[in-house]
Amino acid sequence: MSILPNLTSKTRYASLPDHFYRRVQPLPLNNPYLVSFSPGMAEILEIDPASITTPEFTEVFTGNRLLNGSEPIATVYSGHQFGQYVPQLGDGRALVLGEVEDREGTTWEIQLKGAGLTPFSRMGDGRAVLRSTIREFLCSEAMAGLGIPTTRALCITGSKDEVYREKIESAAVLTRVATSHVRFGNFEFFFYRQQYDDLKLLADFVIDQYYPASREAENPYLDLLQQVIDKTARLIARWQLVGFTHGVMNSDNMSILGLTIDYGPYGFLDTCTAHFVCNHSDHLGRYAYDQQPQIGLFNLSCLAQALLPLIDDQNEQAAADKAQEKLNSYQSLYTEYYEQGMRDKLGLKEVHPGDGHLIENLFSAMENQVDFTRFFRALSQFEETGENHILRDRFIEPGRFDRWADIYRARLALEKSDPAERRQRMRRVNPKYVLRNYLVHRAIVKAESDDFGEIETLLSLLTRPFDEQPEMESYADEPPDWANTLELSCSS
Repeated sequence: MSILPNLTSKTRYASLPDHFYRRVQPLPLNNPYLVSFSPGMAEILEIDPASITTPEFTEVFTGNRLLNGSEPIATVYSGHQFGQYVPQLGDGRALVLGEVEDREGTTWEIQLKGAGLTPFSRMGDGRAVLRSTIREFLCSEAMAGLGIPTTRALCITGSKDEVYREKIESAAVLTRVATSHVRFGNFEFFFYRQQYDDLKLLADFVIDQYYPASREAENPYLDLLQQVIDKTARLIARWQLVGFTHGVMNSDNMSILGLTIDYGPYGFLDTCTAHFVCNHSDHLGRYAYDQQPQIGLFNLSCLAQALLPLIDDQNEQAAADKAQEKLNSYQSLYTEYYEQGMRDKLGLKEVHPGDGHLIENLFSAMENQVDFTRFFRALSQFEETGENHILRDRFIEPGRFDRWADIYRARLALEKSDPAERRQRMRRVNPKYVLRNYLVHRAIVKAESDDFGEIETLLSLLTRPFDEQPEMESYADEPPDWANTLELSCSS
């Protein structure tokens, strides 16, 4: 029985020179076991369902056994972490096993996270712990369920081998899947080392593999920048629309394909708080919810700077001017994607000049008043006539809602929208269920006692976040008071 019959052992990225990566063999874990797997991702990769429960499956996705002559690689990159440039980072605990092409012709990189030391581990041990792998596994698949571009996750395997963090924890390996794991930081690495030939090789690789239309542009590298700006603006707008906060938006955690990558101390808003900080290590709130759009621009500026020698290798100022012109489009692109997404959440079909103010007034009314996800889901019940007690009673200060409701009511009247049809549209874009941190915590606590049932429950629930799922109603409740005491850091 072959688990990944279509696995190509040498990835396309490995066609680049050896100094772009290092070949590394995974370090085995003792007596590994399967914690959980994603049926959706297994189907995409055409994995035989019967193989999933076999010891071979667990061995392969722990790194204890290699398939088809696999030659795993760890890639090198650098990046800006909390605004400061770090000259060398890299895959300190991640190895790309190979690639699989699915039925649609999409090629997926298969990556083990937590499979042992690499040359880029620095002071780390190359391992992941059960706690952090559960967090990334569930959020990867939850974001896919929300329709947000993301790396995916195939499975978690665990072991009783000990790993030292703030306390002794058990080891685990996450199998992560993405069309590419290339980051902004890959470009920064070669730029800051003034290895411009290598920078060009990398940019040409990305264009040829992922942005072929850019090759036809007058300036392919400038067009590449524009395409990444567009994808990043769209991605961050999607984050904001569901109240998702990444927590560590370093430039090395930004995907060149506009995917959500590297789930650490993330969080979905509970109470609507603009300056929500989910990362306990982020003392200055650099990566707060309301800062994410501007941090996106900062990271794009880092990428743009790295591309300058390619945009114009004869005139640095001309290159900077051209790059800046592209960067200037970010804010309007972000606003366009965000406001259109908010119109969808509010059930609005037409574009009107005052829509930006309508949205701003809503968030001003919601600030520190209501649960983000629950309010938007309930908003589909808004009555154009009536007092909307179901909605206003959610507010600590109901008058805030009343004032905004008058504006919203008038806006709906402009469209002469059909209430029943509007409700249906709103429920298709306003999720009932999101992966709140207390839900993940509850699953982790059970998993640490070898009960993986809650992981399966959440995985099933969050693949259909817009469906009512009456039997799962409690998962859409207000978070318990103890949820406010949870603290997440970069080690999460």
